[in-house]
Amino acid sequence: MAAETAYALVQVAHNFGAVAVVGSPAAAWLWVREQRRAPSVLMWLVGVGWWLQIASGVGFAATSYLSRGELPETSGVALIALSIKVGCAICALSMVGVYAWRRHTQGLQSQIWVWPILSAIGAVALVNAALLRWFG
Repeated sequence: MAAETAYALVQVAHNFGAVAVVGSPAAAWLWVREQRRAPSVLMWLVGVGWWLQIASGVGFAATSYLSRGELPETSGVALIALSIKVGCAICALSMVGVYAWRRHTQGLQSQIWVWPILSAIGAVALVNAALLRWFG
């Protein structure tokens, strides 16, 4: 029972992270198209969402290891999907870091292009999450 509860709590955190990594850039993208500048809090939500994705991904592995004594066996399509998700997290967090570092010197052009790219990265990660779930 404790393992199921732990897994469910990790899944809740993972779901909230997924909402942040997909919803925040999508909202900002719409905002930028109308207002020409998105609130910086949306970028922070993207960053927190990706860190939550990473932490909860580690949480899935830890829960599995602590409850079964081994990590989940991942191969084939699931391993590729997991690799793509990790790559998405690295790319997105890199973009968030550059954005935070340069936010005061960036022109409006950089505000416009960053959001659709982050939206696409989030969508790719979600598709691969489904593949990982199905084939993992």
